[in-house]
Amino acid sequence: MRIGHGFDAHRLETGRKFIVGGVEIAHDRGPAGHSDGDALAHAISDAILGACALGDLGTHFPSSDERYRNADSMYLLAACVQMLADAGYEVGNLDATVIVQRPVLAPHIAAIRASIAGVLGVELAQVSIKAKTTDGMGFTGDGSGIAAHAVALIEKR
Repeated sequence: MRIGHGFDAHRLETGRKFIVGGVEIAHDRGPAGHSDGDALAHAISDAILGACALGDLGTHFPSSDERYRNADSMYLLAACVQMLADAGYEVGNLDATVIVQRPVLAPHIAAIRASIAGVLGVELAQVSIKAKTTDGMGFTGDGSGIAAHAVALIEKR
């Protein structure tokens, strides 16, 4: 068994879709980024890659590479899952937390979990997604940003 931690954060900008874990949620702003800005998918990708000592998302999909401009982060996550499989591992379980003041994510957690589980190729019970606010503190609390942490346990296949 091995464990990896991932983190990502993005500022929120007008004119961007708000996507978390591959699920689009209605909001007046969305995460800015070279790809679609899905902070949760990015944190999970880094947790998986880190658990297997394969670097990070930016190493494999650099923002300097135009092929990844506006890329679907779930596609990038799927590629990381394939790298994990190629190294002889699979995800045992995932625990992740998304930090954002608005929009409220609670009504979307089931869809986000299902989306992530599908890409990871695991049962829903192996994926925990939590949403937290910071009660108005910091960039996640003042509405200007979103952050996500993820921890992935991987096991030899």
